[in-house]
Amino acid sequence: MIYDFIVVGSGSGGGALAYYLHNSGAKVLLLEAGKFYRKDTFPRTETEASAKLYWGGGIEFSQDGRMGFLRGRLVGGASILYQCLMDRFDDLAFDDWKAESGVNWFNNTEMDKHYSQVESDLALHTFVKEEMRNNGRLFSEACDKLGYKWGYLRRGQSDCAPERDNDCIACLGGCHRDSKQSSLVAFVQKAEKTGMDIKAEVEIGKVEPNADTCKVYGTHLGNKVMFEGKKVILSGGAFGSTKMMLQSGYKSKLPMLGQKFASHPQFMWFGFQKDYVDAHKGMFQNVASKDPNFRKEGFKLENVFASPVSIGMLFGDVGKKHQDYLKRYRHMQCIEVAVRDENVGEIRVDNQGKMIIHKPLTDQDNIRKNKGLDVIRKVLHASGAEEIYESDLYFGLHLMGGCVMGVDATKSVVDPEFRVHGEKTLYIADSSIYPNAPGINPALTIMSLGNRLANQLTK
Repeated sequence: MIYDFIVVGSGSGGGALAYYLHNSGAKVLLLEAGKFYRKDTFPRTETEASAKLYWGGGIEFSQDGRMGFLRGRLVGGASILYQCLMDRFDDLAFDDWKAESGVNWFNNTEMDKHYSQVESDLALHTFVKEEMRNNGRLFSEACDKLGYKWGYLRRGQSDCAPERDNDCIACLGGCHRDSKQSSLVAFVQKAEKTGMDIKAEVEIGKVEPNADTCKVYGTHLGNKVMFEGKKVILSGGAFGSTKMMLQSGYKSKLPMLGQKFASHPQFMWFGFQKDYVDAHKGMFQNVASKDPNFRKEGFKLENVFASPVSIGMLFGDVGKKHQDYLKRYRHMQCIEVAVRDENVGEIRVDNQGKMIIHKPLTDQDNIRKNKGLDVIRKVLHASGAEEIYESDLYFGLHLMGGCVMGVDATKSVVDPEFRVHGEKTLYIADSSIYPNAPGINPALTIMSLGNRLANQLTK
């Protein structure tokens, strides 16, 4: 069978794109390397979720081992595992994209209709004061004391039921209520009900476009497979799409392939309070910094937390000292700084097909990081923390770049119509096309870019 469209990857970009293409009446095949979990089959423990739902068995590392990356390997991709915060980009982000790429439609006027369409297909909720838990209260009250602006977050969610003791931290391993508006819930399962073809556990290693169609080659449960479509769209994210392109031999044709990788490096620090904080209970992330000075300086603060195993990994001590810290889990408050990093990282693949990630922190990154950490220190002191743990471990959640969009084939991988330069039947639509780091949660924009491409391909 030759499909109208084959979408490789089912995360925020691929799930939304496949949904909108399918709704147009096209014959669509959605491929995913990971397994197909449902709300009643997601793992029930943090350890099992890390092993089963993430690439690398939980975490992947940069070449020097200093930075960890979290990437989902399941239908729905990373949208299943993250907090599902839904923010539009501001003019600063789009102006910087336009300046680096030369793409004229990178602006809020052009993107508004795509944002609006995606938002209408999601259940969105902006938190209010009554939903704030202790971690958020400590953060916001300290910001008020120090004169820092903060605001309530908007999340994709429906009927999370915290009043019935449902703790949203559990959905970092998959939402058991289908409340979180992941790609799985908002797009994939809806398209599945109306007949879209979905094949899980298919890992694509090579793409082969020609003038009329495009073939993709890979494996399914150890067996070689091939699929053919009139058009193929890669939506495997910064790592996945870049790796498929590299393995398909495009580096010699497109020198920027694998370049301009960014990840919003995130550093989490902890304050220990005398009383219980119970940051893991209820709607655990309600607020974040909204200070325009922080935005200009290239960082933001988020009021976050995680489950015990993940938190434990951020404490660099060992033995009894590590145990003593984790015994105080209920007393921890947590704040992280996310840096709007320079896009100087590189993604490569060696002769054995192993991905190699080079992601240094530049002088500018370190300046922004240190400014943000200094603010965290002040906020934790102002909140009354008896002790502050300054973790030096950091990670990337928002993986961007590697197949950046632009008008010049010597400086980019895809053109302003999402086509791979020099090809007629191969496209890329996901965070890998981001020209640089926006400093804003990327999920809503990834979905909206998927909507834009779907409209373009079906008009």
